[in-house]
Amino acid sequence: MQWEELTIVSANEVRAAIENILVEEGAEGLRSEDLQQKNSDRIKMSGYFLSTKKVAARIPAIKTRIEDLRKFGLNPGKLTIEIESLGDSQWSDEWRKYYHVRRVTRYLTIVPSWEQYQKKQSDEKVIKLDPGKAFGTGTHPTTVLALRALEETIRGDEKVIDVGTGSGVLSIAARALGVKEINAFDIEEDALLSARKNIKLNPFATNIKVDLNNLLSGISYKADLIVANVLPEVLLELLPQIPSHLEVGGCFIASGIILAKKDAVKEAVLEQGLTIKQIATDQKWVSIIARKTVGEE
Repeated sequence: MQWEELTIVSANEVRAAIENILVEEGAEGLRSEDLQQKNSDRIKMSGYFLSTKKVAARIPAIKTRIEDLRKFGLNPGKLTIEIESLGDSQWSDEWRKYYHVRRVTRYLTIVPSWEQYQKKQSDEKVIKLDPGKAFGTGTHPTTVLALRALEETIRGDEKVIDVGTGSGVLSIAARALGVKEINAFDIEEDALLSARKNIKLNPFATNIKVDLNNLLSGISYKADLIVANVLPEVLLELLPQIPSHLEVGGCFIASGIILAKKDAVKEAVLEQGLTIKQIATDQKWVSIIARKTVGEE
């Protein structure tokens, strides 16, 4: 399988916006690197695309989208964009350079499948992951926000639905934190393969069922907790399905929200009659925890 690495150098202040643009353009994985130049606040951001997506033809449009950030008061500074072809072996080498053990929440530590790691505390929960074709390393800010929200919300023995499971990291984490069972969905076959592989890397991750599905279409049962770390546009499409699939008193965790789209997603959550419990941000990305209260249909 052939990949293309699209690398953008710009001002650090537009990092989150560029991440969002790359994901919306179809990037299967992202990595970023601060440039340590004198008096510089520059960032190098790389997005990885399947060669079949022909991202080279999209470079002019991507450049325009980044330059248009100036209209929102963001300054990308001097902008450079380069593209390079990668084979599968190069892909694997690139990820192993930048992907290492990371404590992402109070209790959860993400460990690459090729690294050895011993728990530092008795209550620490270790999750082994192989990014595979980059459906999530578990360390992207949107994933970290979702993991923190899971820690805040889970009390034990919940039934969970994971929409857009990708690498399966949120399902695995939910099981580690004590939920009873998880149904995980994605529309990408490769994502399902990645999730199933990661589940096998974690022997405790039982009672996780992974299936191909478009959001919650055709799903007839309810859950105590629904989590979705997806693009804001996908969240807006998903939200009308949430109340009918959530038990009274259950929670919906939404992540993947760039700060500029927080208000639009917040309004859409409230329109569904959900009560917002928490909005968290790292100043670039946002997560929302909302509850279905008594009396909602």
